[in-house]
Amino acid sequence: PPGPDAESAFNLASRRAPWPGGSGDLDQLGKIVYPLLFRMNVELRKTFQFEAAHLLPQLPKSHKCRRLHGHSFKVEVAVAGPCDPKLGWLIDYADISAAFKPCWEKLDHFYLNEIPGLENPTSENIAVWIWERLKPTLPILTEIVVAETCQSRCIYRGESPSS
Repeated sequence: PPGPDAESAFNLASRRAPWPGGSGDLDQLGKIVYPLLFRMNVELRKTFQFEAAHLLPQLPKSHKCRRLHGHSFKVEVAVAGPCDPKLGWLIDYADISAAFKPCWEKLDHFYLNEIPGLENPTSENIAVWIWERLKPTLPILTEIVVAETCQSRCIYRGESPSS
């Protein structure tokens, strides 16, 4: 009787992809053809919070934001790109947390006006400050949202291209 060969082994191979709950076919070379889910671009968002005091020195002395006050700031970090077909995700949320941690350590429970680059710590300037520190280590960064209240927030998506 003839022994096993590559062709018969291929024909006997499972046509299902080897991940729990997943489905996919094998191509003619036995390589997994991933389902559409793993070929899609996705966006992930992770939210952080820090407590800080500030004042806005460029405003008239009569403006309430010119006086020292504090906020429970919320920062949302958004990343986007193609889902990794093997892992089934874009990036580990822990990697986003690790990238943001140095920013959080400089912002949380500090007087923002004393942080280099945040002498005028508006939500807009805070968003840019965070972007400039995250983008080099998180190249798939697409958006920073800074909320100083539940009703007021700034969305920054990087610099606009020059026209």
